Amino acid sequence: MTDATNMTDVTNMTDQSLEEHNVDDTSSVSTDDTLILSSSQDSPGHRSQCWPAQFSIPSFSSFTEIQIQSANECFKKHGTLLTAKEFIPLLPDILGKLGEAIYEYTAYPSSLQISEVAEALTQKHPCLKEPGSFNGSYGWAQRLKYKMNNFRSKLRGLGCPEVEVNSLKRKTTHDQYPAKNLKKTKKAEVNYLPPHGQGETTASLEKERVELLSEVMKRDNSKVVAQKMAKTFSLRREEIVNEAPAISDFMKRWPALFSEAQICEEFKRITTVSLESTFLAKLDQCTPKLMALTQSKGGAAGLKMRHIKDMLLEDNTVERRREVAIRCLIVYLGEKEEELFKQYSDVEELDTDLLMQVMKIAIIGDRATIVVEGTKVLQRFDVARSCALLMGVIYALNLSYPKQLKFTFEAFQKLCLGLDGQKASSKIMNLKYGIF
Repeated sequence: MTDATNMTDVTNMTDQSLEEHNVDDTSSVSTDDTLILSSSQDSPGHRSQCWPAQFSIPSFSSFTEIQIQSANECFKKHGTLLTAKEFIPLLPDILGKLGEAIYEYTAYPSSLQISEVAEALTQKHPCLKEPGSFNGSYGWAQRLKYKMNNFRSKLRGLGCPEVEVNSLKRKTTHDQYPAKNLKKTKKAEVNYLPPHGQGETTASLEKERVELLSEVMKRDNSKVVAQKMAKTFSLRREEIVNEAPAISDFMKRWPALFSEAQICEEFKRITTVSLESTFLAKLDQCTPKLMALTQSKGGAAGLKMRHIKDMLLEDNTVERRREVAIRCLIVYLGEKEEELFKQYSDVEELDTDLLMQVMKIAIIGDRATIVVEGTKVLQRFDVARSCALLMGVIYALNLSYPKQLKFTFEAFQKLCLGLDGQKASSKIMNLKYGIF
């Protein structure tokens, strides 16, 4: 049943020809296109889970399933694969269902994620393997890349915000190139730019935002504030992603966001991950091994870490141990803790220096203040919780990691929060194998 030549021809179709082949193939997308825009019953249009550790291949149409199961039996008995004649008619259904399943997690899957789906497909249905490629899945990975391009084009036509924002008509004249300045997830955001809830518009949500300004001033009103913050989530993301406002201006428009509770809730809405509990639990888990690992470090870095550990001689509380672990982690990664932390004698000294700080955790005594763009964002937390909340602020405001601390923040994201941990720099992967 093998027809390797024809199968290779299908794989080697160009991007343009495959787009033309699929553009009118409505069977490759759900018959009700609007259904794919609502992946959560509680929050219409908001995804409810991040990319899975193991991708689950969806069921295809009855006809396709019968064909594939029959071919799988032949593969088990004789090692034969589907012929091109049997294979090509099944492509629209297979790729369409896989495209929908991928979109449940992201509109812009990475090459690694695409490869994971392709491998999962050929593992579940070995009759679909292709001769001459790694795991028999390379051709499927290429088809899925093309399919997701086509899939996004259809979503753009439906007005899906996270792909519509990248349409050429939304770009300035000098930026009108398909791949230039794409606004998409960079830190494993699950709900990067979600659509408004059913029946809501920008105008109706703006009205909710104005009401929220008065609600946040009332005492014992956290439940109402939380409900309105959840309802207006898509409006905030629209502002943050499309307009990139100054932090001070955004704080005036959304003062309710800048509390510990709402930063944590916003982070969970964006990533589906609990911020503080996940970060601190992972940090506590790795601290003993991290301390043992840093003990063997020599040179100036080793001396610096031993000096940091001396902090425990005066105060051996859990908060201090976490702080020491974070400071040692920064030094172990070859970066400077002074780039993240700065000690001040009092509030007046901090206020004088405030405008000089782009992103900093300012420490006064045993309490810390998160400073972004010269603005106090959150304050009066211990150092470790401040690090966790700073990650929440970065996600909530769609900020980039400071270049001088790129490995530290990569460790915070991929090791302490488990976001996109499958792909990391060699330095972070080595650390992961050493302490987790």
